[in-house]
Amino acid sequence: MAENILLIEECESHAKALKLYLERSGITVFIGTTIEEMQSRIRTKEFDILLVNPFLSGQSIWPYIKKIKNGKPLLQVIVLCTKKNLDQAMDEFGTNAINFLEIPVSSKALNLAIVHARKCIANEQRIAVYSERLADLEHDRTLYQQLFNEVPCYISIQNRDLRLIGGNTLFQKDFGNQIGEHCYEIYKHRSSPCPICPVAKTFCDGKSHSTEEVVTALSGQQYHVLTQTAPIVDDDGDINQVMEISTDITQIRQLQGHLSSLGLMLGSMSHGVKGMLTALDGGIYQMSSGLKKNDPERIEKAFDLIKQMADRIKKMVLEILYYAKSRKLQYETVDVVQLVRTVVSTITSLARKNNIEIAADIPESLGYMDIDSNWLQAALVNLSENAVEACLYDKGNGKKHIVEFRLWEDEENKISLSIKDNGMGMDQETREKMFTLFFTSKGSQGTGLGLFIANHVIKQHGGEITVESIPGQGTCFKVSLPRKKPEESIAPFGKSLEAPPLD
Repeated sequence: MAENILLIEECESHAKALKLYLERSGITVFIGTTIEEMQSRIRTKEFDILLVNPFLSGQSIWPYIKKIKNGKPLLQVIVLCTKKNLDQAMDEFGTNAINFLEIPVSSKALNLAIVHARKCIANEQRIAVYSERLADLEHDRTLYQQLFNEVPCYISIQNRDLRLIGGNTLFQKDFGNQIGEHCYEIYKHRSSPCPICPVAKTFCDGKSHSTEEVVTALSGQQYHVLTQTAPIVDDDGDINQVMEISTDITQIRQLQGHLSSLGLMLGSMSHGVKGMLTALDGGIYQMSSGLKKNDPERIEKAFDLIKQMADRIKKMVLEILYYAKSRKLQYETVDVVQLVRTVVSTITSLARKNNIEIAADIPESLGYMDIDSNWLQAALVNLSENAVEACLYDKGNGKKHIVEFRLWEDEENKISLSIKDNGMGMDQETREKMFTLFFTSKGSQGTGLGLFIANHVIKQHGGEITVESIPGQGTCFKVSLPRKKPEESIAPFGKSLEAPPLD
């Protein structure tokens, strides 16, 4: 409610009459008859309403009131003037006055003008409070936005359709700012939602859920992330968005791989040891048969096979011990064609047993190259086995399956080998994850170690491996290797720390 009114009227008797009328309503009224009195009163006291005749001695006081209003925006102005000056007053004051009253003043018009002024004052006060609160909220919003952007984790906001509707600075830097796209398309390159989606679970039960994922950034770099979700509710308490926070744990997983590397090696060697033991049993059987039949030739062949298998087992055990001591590759100069023919020969029996054709385009000679033959041969056999298995998993569609080997020297004098199958193929997500630790598309039948190790062995040799694959049509691995030992090579299995030697 307005308490103080400053009444500026040149006619003092008229001003006193208005003052008495207003004070009967409980309003305090101060009178001034000149511009100087008005300015003096305004400087010494706070007023809510300025009731003013704008033409004192024929002089407009609008310029003075304009300055007053600039310093006191909440002050409400009601203009009193004669009918002949009313249009001029309206032109000068415009919307800066809330009412224009004609002299002689109607009591009803004056009462309504005072009520209107009180409402304007109340509204202005509320607006001032709200503005102050909005300023505080804007400050808080800016602070929260800064915190949101600077958190050293990937943060994304998703709706019920699993579409991205926001992300913090780090997320946009590594995965882009593709608002409206599905999350699984952006960093998993899937065409459908993930089988286990923590965001979908949070929409269902309103609880936080977590998973561990491998995601791919715009640069092609892959990250192991630990994701955690949290619901975002509207004013009615309904979940309309979910926040997903992903923490990069790639270094932790690399350290874990370092600590468990010996175990991985033993796992990767188990199939090879099993095969050699089977061959050893065959040699023992042949020797036993030769002894019974007194067949020196059979005995000699059996002895050579047993010795060969024993030497290979011994060498493999030594390899494991060397690896435990962070052994580097043991380079030797080998015949390129002979190496690849050995790989093809190794895989041929498995393929033919399952009615899979083997085709090889191998030249008569490509010269020699410096490699660790045991490690590289094992890596190439692993890739070949995957090609055969891809055909096995594709059985039942009626097509004739084939695995094709092609060996050549490229324009950079590097040795290139392609292993191509027409099996089940892979989608983009599988292609991106296939060389990561423990990833397997074979369920309980796979360990997730073979391709991980093969990839590192090829990189250790200074080579590279690329994969092209189309679901339902097949896959092609291409391995490119330098002929000479590289000046620098990566540590075994991507180790960044040297393992302590065994006692």
